[in-house]
Amino acid sequence: MDSITQALLGATVQASLLGRWQGRKALLYGAVLGTLPDLDVIIDYGDAVADMTYHRGFSHSLFVLSLLAIALTWLARRFRPDPNYTGTRLFLTIWLVLATHVLLDAFTSYGTQLFWPLTTPPVAWSSVFIIDPLYSVPLLVAVLAVAVSGSKGRSPRGPVLALVVTSLYLGFTLTGKQMAEQRVETAMADQGVQASRVFSTPTPFNSLLWRVIIIDGDDYYEALVSWFDDGPPDLVRIDRDERLAAALQSSPQHARLQWFTDGVMRYDEVDGQLLVTDLRLGMTGFHPFRFALAERNGDDWKLIPYVARLPAERGDISRLEMIWRRIWNQQPALPLAEWAAELNRR
Repeated sequence: MDSITQALLGATVQASLLGRWQGRKALLYGAVLGTLPDLDVIIDYGDAVADMTYHRGFSHSLFVLSLLAIALTWLARRFRPDPNYTGTRLFLTIWLVLATHVLLDAFTSYGTQLFWPLTTPPVAWSSVFIIDPLYSVPLLVAVLAVAVSGSKGRSPRGPVLALVVTSLYLGFTLTGKQMAEQRVETAMADQGVQASRVFSTPTPFNSLLWRVIIIDGDDYYEALVSWFDDGPPDLVRIDRDERLAAALQSSPQHARLQWFTDGVMRYDEVDGQLLVTDLRLGMTGFHPFRFALAERNGDDWKLIPYVARLPAERGDISRLEMIWRRIWNQQPALPLAEWAAELNRR
């Protein structure tokens, strides 16, 4: 999730467990701890693919963060002891602030390596967009209430209520994801579409309209599904050009991306370069992670040793308005094929 939401979550968790004794300071402590795992963004891992795929790695490991929580608890009890609450309560607070950060990240589409250093694939439940006001606003209200009225010596009802509401909301998003995939799987069966992978994620800034990606060899399909649809989803076929992946068999960056994205990628040849796009993030035709991994060398491809991330557009307000209208009305359909084709015209 975005850093502001992570700070709000950390502040709310700390205020819920220690606000009675720490007062407004609990908000500050929790906000700082709640952003700590994301400090790995300042590390240069070597190139753009490494920066992407090693982010949310060791700093988001539940194993590492548990050890960090023990260390921070010991330091706090050693140098800033407070007799009003136990070391166990302090450890639980610190651990929950850190753990809820990485667990919330796992609800997004990016991929979070919760079990590093194990080489298990990143966890991406992909039921929440990276910025979701419906999740963030209850936390903001709770934090502002504590900041204004204080919490010292008082029961932390507001922060606790905010955590309950946002947790229920996460459950609602998982239900929406299941709904979208079930409707698309029914449409696939009716149309005889065979899929090697199905990936679903909410569209920008909401959890009512879902984008479902179906990988089918050299093609992929995209479908939009809303809670308010009264008809089956349209499966829009888009070229994926998986044949180009053969030129990347010896590319360590491509292997890393395959592992990180579970293969939910497309391949394009543009101006003599072989481009690989992570389809999971962003919106159709607007994907923030796109890389040139090879370039033409006569009839062959030459791997690019140092890979940079290509510039990406974020779309415009008119398309967000179209997405918003699509939540409530299944027709007219959004021009997904046209948006996907525009990716190579920029």
